Amino acid sequence: MSNVNTAVNTTNPFRGKKGINSFNNRLFTILVWTVGIAIVLFILGLLFLILKDGLPKLSWDFLFGLPSEIEEGGGIGPALLNSFYILFLSLVIAIPLGMAAGIYLAEFAPDNKLISFVRICVEGLASVPSIIFGLFGIALFVEMFQLGLTILGGAVSLAFLNLPVLTRVTEESIRALPKELKNASFALGATHLQTIVRVLIPAAMNGIITGICLVAGRAFGESAVIILTAGVTTSGEMWDFSLFSPGETLAVHLWYVQSEAIVPDAQDIAQKSAAVLVFFVLLINLVFRIPLWMNSQKMTRS
Repeated sequence: MSNVNTAVNTTNPFRGKKGINSFNNRLFTILVWTVGIAIVLFILGLLFLILKDGLPKLSWDFLFGLPSEIEEGGGIGPALLNSFYILFLSLVIAIPLGMAAGIYLAEFAPDNKLISFVRICVEGLASVPSIIFGLFGIALFVEMFQLGLTILGGAVSLAFLNLPVLTRVTEESIRALPKELKNASFALGATHLQTIVRVLIPAAMNGIITGICLVAGRAFGESAVIILTAGVTTSGEMWDFSLFSPGETLAVHLWYVQSEAIVPDAQDIAQKSAAVLVFFVLLINLVFRIPLWMNSQKMTRS
């Protein structure tokens, strides 16, 4: 019997510490729940503080009106339009290039020191402060091409800012897929291109869309890059889609109102602008969740 107990204790080294392990497990669970609830409450409280002063004061005249430099009662129409316009242009540039680079690194790039160095560079660029990309945009569009502060310069600079993140997200989403998925596609006679387009990308779509959602929210609320490459003014027209017009966005307008504006109702404009900015960032995240939900439903049915 002694030999049996010894054998059991040898095969199960945690048997004698069952009580201590159970207590540690409960303590860790309580700690995780406490931290999680505290973070959620903090986020909700922060959103409430931002939205409670701005949302009740919103009006159509404010959302679609022209900003005023001196008189009170100005709107945010051109700045809000520029925010969506620059976001759209930057995503049109960044998404194809970022996905293509991520697919290359995941599926075609050789496993050598050069590619490892490229990955390190991409990860480094993903953590570079946005003002560095703004300085790059000045050097490229303002000084080299002599275009001045334009929507085009702001959109391309934002695309450069988002490219490293999209590249790494795409690569890691594809690398995280099981190898059996690709092997099964090859076994059915599919080419490498067909496997990437019809198997790997749909299977990795959840991670890719999550990355796009993150960079879209970041781009919509970005101010440093826009200030340096697109300026702090608008063309003065509500529906101006010229790529060479000044491109003040809502985030830049909020910064300008809080720091340099001389209008009497600057604080009121700042509160309403902050509420609109947070609301649309949340809306962008919600919109990008719809394809995630549709893709998960499709994968469940198949």
